[in-house]
Amino acid sequence: MSSARVKAGMWVSMALRMGNAAGRYGAVIRKGDPDAGGVLVVLRHGSQVSVLSQMRSADGELAWMRATGADPVDDATADAYIARQVKFDPDLWVLEFEAPDFLPPFEGKIV
Repeated sequence: MSSARVKAGMWVSMALRMGNAAGRYGAVIRKGDPDAGGVLVVLRHGSQVSVLSQMRSADGELAWMRATGADPVDDATADAYIARQVKFDPDLWVLEFEAPDFLPPFEGKIV
């Protein structure tokens, strides 16, 4: 049995607070549906970025995948990926964090 799901807007607020507390400042790049929107997280270090896509594991737990690949990419590649995902899911949230190690400021399994 999977745990209860947190509304997207509440989860976004939590992630931003955790980032700010850890010195990994974040911003909402695109606001999605506050109740049921999915989330993409852009991790930035200089001109390189990595995009994490929110997903559910087979047992229903929240997990993340490096949607733009294992290695960081440039802004154009990340922007193209994000644009494709927004066309598919117009309720999508996009957050961006400063992340010199390309790790998110919140706990999460990265697959």
